[in-house]
Amino acid sequence: MKVLYDSNAPKKATNLSLNSDLLKKTRALNINLSATLEQSLKDKLKSIEAKKWVKENKNAIQAYNDFVEEKGCFGDEFREF
Repeated sequence: MKVLYDSNAPKKATNLSLNSDLLKKTRALNINLSATLEQSLKDKLKSIEAKKWVKENKNAIQAYNDFVEEKGCFGDEFREF
């Protein structure tokens, strides 16, 4: 499995512009902005990388699906379900 990013890289201070009301309400709830943004960015990166992988492997996936449709899946004769 490909590593998305170096999770041991040092933290870096960053300036952001946020909706002031959203920021006020999140602070009132003691939401950790750094942790929340980091998790959101991690999720977004994972999603983009997954879509990129599917696009890059589209032909192989299609070839496999065609093969299974034509010849069946390995071990089908041993299935009991």
